[in-house]
This record gives sequence, C-alpha cells and structure tokens, in this order.
Amino acid sequence: MFCGRPPLRLLTAKPAASQLQSQFVHPTPVLCRQSAVTFVTVAPTQHRSPPASPTRQLDKTFNSRARQLANHLHSTPTPAADSPPTMTYTTRKIASANTLEHRIFIEKDGQLVSPWHDIPLYANEQQTVLNMVVEVPRWTNAKMEISKEETLNPIKQDIKKGKLRYVRNCFPHKGYLWNYGAFPQTWEDPNVVHQETKAKGDNDPLDVCEIGELVSKPGEVIQVKVLGVMALLDEGETDWKIMVINVNDPLAPKLNDVEDVERHLPGLLRATNEWFRIYKIPDGKPENQFAFSGECKNKKYAMDIVRECAEAWEKLATGKTPKDEISLVNTTVSHSPDRADPSSLNIPQGENKAPGPIDPSIDKWFYISGAPSS
Repeated sequence: MFCGRPPLRLLTAKPAASQLQSQFVHPTPVLCRQSAVTFVTVAPTQHRSPPASPTRQLDKTFNSRARQLANHLHSTPTPAADSPPTMTYTTRKIASANTLEHRIFIEKDGQLVSPWHDIPLYANEQQTVLNMVVEVPRWTNAKMEISKEETLNPIKQDIKKGKLRYVRNCFPHKGYLWNYGAFPQTWEDPNVVHQETKAKGDNDPLDVCEIGELVSKPGEVIQVKVLGVMALLDEGETDWKIMVINVNDPLAPKLNDVEDVERHLPGLLRATNEWFRIYKIPDGKPENQFAFSGECKNKKYAMDIVRECAEAWEKLATGKTPKDEISLVNTTVSHSPDRADPSSLNIPQGENKAPGPIDPSIDKWFYISGAPSS
C-alpha cells in the first residue's frame, strides 16, 4: 500500500507567540482544499469567526459543521434508547495533572477498583456493547496510560528518562485524533506470536480509538461498540488498534462496521493510518509499519481479536500465565488470587489541584515531508 513512497523527512516549525498562548480549548473547523477535493479538518486554535466562504453552499457546510462541533463540545448527549445503563464510575485524582506524581484512580460506587482488572469488558449480556477506559482525550498531547505495574493500575502520564512524555503535533494533526484508551480485562500476550501478523503481543491492554463527536476525560468509562481494527507493528510487536464509537454518539446508529466509517466519516481511517505511522518520527524514531498493508479489518475480525485478548487476560488474572512485573491487584474479581480489601491498600485521598504548567514547546508543529495528506 505504501510501496514506492519517497523517504519521510521531518521539518519543524515553532509556534507563533499567539499560538503559545492558546489553550487549545475551542477547536475551530477550518476548510482546506487539496487536489480539487474539499476536506474538513479541525485546527486547535482560539475561537474565531469562520472565514469567508466562496460559495453559499460552502458557507452552509461550514456553519453546519461548526454547529455540530459546538454542540458536542458543550452539551450533554442524549443516551440512545438501546444503550446500556450508565455505570457509576468516578475518578480520584492525586496531585496536579502535568506532574510526575499525578495519578487517576477509578472508583465504582465509592469503592476503589482497578480500571484494568475490575471493570468488566462487556457492558451488556449480548456482549455487543463494551466498556472503554479513556486515557487520553481527543486533541490533547499528554501520553496518559494505565499503569501496569502500580497497585490498582491508576492512569498516569508516561515517563521517559525522568520526563513526562507527550505526542508531537504532526501537521495537520493536533495531538491524538480520537478519544484514546483501553479495553479492561484484555491483554496482548507477549508470549504468543499472532499467526497473521507474525509478531508477539505488546504486553498491554487492547488499545481503543473512539471516533465519535464527544470529547471524553481521562479516567472516564464509556460504553462503545466495535467497528474494526488495525494491526500496528510497533518496534516488532503487534499493537492492535480497535476502532469504536460511543453508543451515545449521534452517529452510533449509523455506524455498525468498518465500511460505515468510510461512508459517514470519509478520510478518518486514512488519517488514523497516517497518524500511527508518523507520530514517533519527531522523537527520532523510524516510521511505524502495519500488518495487512494498513487495511482496517472489519467488525467480525476485531471482535475475534477482543475475545482472544480477553482469554489471555483471564489466564493472566488467574495465575495460569506468569505476571512478571504486572500488578494484578483488584477489589472485585472473585476468582482472582490477587483480590484485596480496598481499605488495606493505603491509596491517598483525592485532591482537587490545578493542573501544572506545560512546556510551550509541546505546541510546536512538525511537518513530515513525503507523508500523504489526510
């Protein structure tokens, strides 16, 4: 799929002073033209009036997209009639965001739980709706993730060489393209080579990309339905990316399989492929590769992967597979030898602290020469 492309080159551009002051709170739809095709992308800039449109029809398109964006950023969605009951999960935050000490613990009905081991994978009896733990909200840069090694697996910002990690802005993508997170009670077993990707699992819960309109929060537990899956080959490991949509999203009734994504959200799968290929290049790493020539497999294939990883987690949680440095401590899994009384775990009380400052260099844009445009 990507054979014959010239090598990718990295070009950087420092943000203007006005960009550094922007908090990227109100993303503004920006109309872009490319090869006689009109694309709508989202640029994270301060609120401004829409640019003058060349035609009345284009103006209508812009206004419609702008109203849609404003609605999903500032309103509470109406649950779909067939959506599962809302789970009563809340967060307990320790220390300030953007600091090394920051942790987000999860509680259910006031009791501490592990977002990896205690939250059930399936949200309904039919196993058609799944629970997703959100780690990273759309359009943000902090690389938040479930801590595999810490007790109760709180969400924290990834650290490398003592510094907080952020994904870079690879033009035209601001931060993460979707609400990014994980499926609880799943595990990509590093001891097993997948027969089609020819690579071992990456030792993490399954990664999930939620493509709906709503912007979620770190630690939020949302109900989603599976649409497809991509197989990223990340430094020689299979790193599945499950594509899903929030069941409460306005588009959820129309999206039931991977072909529906291209029909209703044209360009999103292509942009997702590009993002995962190039996002490590600004940090000096090579371009990532995909199995299946970058194809997004359908819902059936994706659900097979989910079930495989759920079975792998079950073996891990019950001691049939060595856990090594993984913490399996939980508070509700009855058949787990690592179940614990939450009152004995000495988890600090929550704190309501303001976020810490972010280095302005995180707002810098990187231009990858040779990367196909989304």
